[in-house]
Amino acid sequence: MNFLRFRSTSVVHFVRILRLTLREIFDEAAYARYLQRAGLKASRQSYVGFLEEKHQAKSPAARCC
Repeated sequence: MNFLRFRSTSVVHFVRILRLTLREIFDEAAYARYLQRAGLKASRQSYVGFLEEKHQAKSPAARCC
């Protein structure tokens, strides 16, 4: 019985880690952090703002000369 409890707990733990990893890969967690930081609710406009901020952060800085 103890083995089954350990196995069940391990599966739940694995699923939780997998879910958190997928949320990071598909930017759901980053979007949630953006909403919290900006004090916004989920909407089309806030998602557009999130994407603009994300793409600005990825664009390389302008280099002179």
